[in-house]
Amino acid sequence: MSEKKWLMIAMPKNQFDEDELFGVRNFFDSRDVHVMVFSPSGKEATGNRKTRFTPDGMIVDWNKFLEERGGRYAAVLIVGGKGAWKSLWSDQILPQILTDHHRAGCVIGAIGCGVPVLASASLCKGELAIPNDERVLARLDELNVYPSEDEMLSDNRVISASSVNVLEKFCTEVWREMNAGS
Repeated sequence: MSEKKWLMIAMPKNQFDEDELFGVRNFFDSRDVHVMVFSPSGKEATGNRKTRFTPDGMIVDWNKFLEERGGRYAAVLIVGGKGAWKSLWSDQILPQILTDHHRAGCVIGAIGCGVPVLASASLCKGELAIPNDERVLARLDELNVYPSEDEMLSDNRVISASSVNVLEKFCTEVWREMNAGS
């Protein structure tokens, strides 16, 4: 019997996308993955549709729950929402977490307005699947990354998805990559 996998989700501190967060969390919960959700503040957040949710902690404390496990998640995912540009794009720790996990062979992914964080961490080869959002386009332009016409891209364990329209495909690809070689 294999060891239970752990997955980290980073979410905005407010104005998160409920469909993205709960869709990703439910997909992996149903596969018996231990899901930890973190935000910049670690406090109760309000979604785009006014849903309230309290994450497991602050992004800065991402490794607090892994000390006895070697300090790595099988995957680190970023979900968006209108609040992503306010709290995730400027987070100083999140790109480092992504880079360290990617170097260790872990899966990295982002969906919706969380995708620009992948570019901030320099984890893409020039293009990403993104939502049709002016702020996202402007941020990618600043980082010299191009928007893909594809709704989802997967390359070298880095997965980007434009929206919840491809949520099932995104989660399935993350799951496949998490189990590659197992």
